[in-house]
Amino acid sequence: MFEQFDLSQELLGGVQQAGFKKPTSIQSLVLPEAMAGKDILASAPTGTGKTAAFVLPAAQHLLDYPRRGAGFPRVLILSPTRELALQIHEQTQKLTALTHLKIGVITGGVNYGSHKDILTSTTDIVIATPGRLLDYIESEQFDARDIEILILDEADRMLDMGFADTINRIIAEARWRKQTMLFSATLEGAGVIRFAKELLDNPVYLESNPSRKEKAKIHQWIHLADDKNHKYQLLLNILKQDDVKRAVVFANKRETVQMLSGKLQGDNIPCAWLEGQMPQDKRMNAVARLKNEKVNVMVATDVAARGLDIDDITHVINFDMPYKADIYLHRIGRTGRAGNKGTAISLVEAHDMLVIAKIERYMGEKLPRRIIEGLRPKYKEAKIPLKKPKVKKSKAQKKAKAKKIAKKTKKK
Repeated sequence: MFEQFDLSQELLGGVQQAGFKKPTSIQSLVLPEAMAGKDILASAPTGTGKTAAFVLPAAQHLLDYPRRGAGFPRVLILSPTRELALQIHEQTQKLTALTHLKIGVITGGVNYGSHKDILTSTTDIVIATPGRLLDYIESEQFDARDIEILILDEADRMLDMGFADTINRIIAEARWRKQTMLFSATLEGAGVIRFAKELLDNPVYLESNPSRKEKAKIHQWIHLADDKNHKYQLLLNILKQDDVKRAVVFANKRETVQMLSGKLQGDNIPCAWLEGQMPQDKRMNAVARLKNEKVNVMVATDVAARGLDIDDITHVINFDMPYKADIYLHRIGRTGRAGNKGTAISLVEAHDMLVIAKIERYMGEKLPRRIIEGLRPKYKEAKIPLKKPKVKKSKAQKKAKAKKIAKKTKKK
């Protein structure tokens, strides 16, 4: 139970109001170490309670050591996308609802004047996207010297999005901090580990092993498609099935997102759409329409792959296959959250088979192939030859080979 972590009654009340009954595996790992003031390097799948794992110890620190006067935020949470920042803000407000703590959110895509209250009055915790926050730091509207706890959520995603230099500049401004926590869905890339070594001071490494109840049970399969038109007919057929209650359809380009949303509307499937170039108010409106069940289909680029946190998404459909295997995992992570079952379906053309092979190697399992009667593909799947791993030759083997070559050249 959460009582074991020595949280204040106000935070325990907030936990209860937020609907948390018992801590998840990542919360059980992080809370005691974070509340002891240690730097944290944590890996946890999406949908396992990661936000509460870093918000609760940060909020408890602020309650244990009240500020002596007005000033800039003492806790900074950096997020890769606007959507994720807004969701962290929403959950932080719920968890701290019974305290006096003031929470603010700073993201791009909105008018600069909308952040005036956060920048000119005392705010305790700020959740921000790196680009807009750095703008305020450089224009001397935000002072990072008061930051005591710095949290980076989905650090791998921020690095993938090219925020490394921006984050490093923010980190330098917050160099008087007492504690740093870095969270990532995966720690596969060398970039994250190298970044963590530079950022963290003697960190505790925590990797959650979610219980069966927490783990997402996602049924995955693929449909082979002959071309774009065939893919669209497959998509239309799938979205008309009764078990598709709420779906996210992923495409790689915003032009494809706009094309799909227009065609689906024309085929009597109401949908919202989401892509990176949209103004913030339109993005928020699109997410609200899906959340409020005004539509049950969202067409999106990968901007939503991590930032979209909506309960009960039953299906994720890859109209376009992602370019990397880890992005596939982030996409399908929108369904099957917090122990709920989900379905991930990929529509695959012949040129996508190399990506499918990479995904299957990455996951260590083969994706089942399925057929919809009346929409059978004309082409047959070609077998992709496995690359033989290169075996490094010893020095003795290299010398022997060199001698053979030398003998042959002498004979000639």
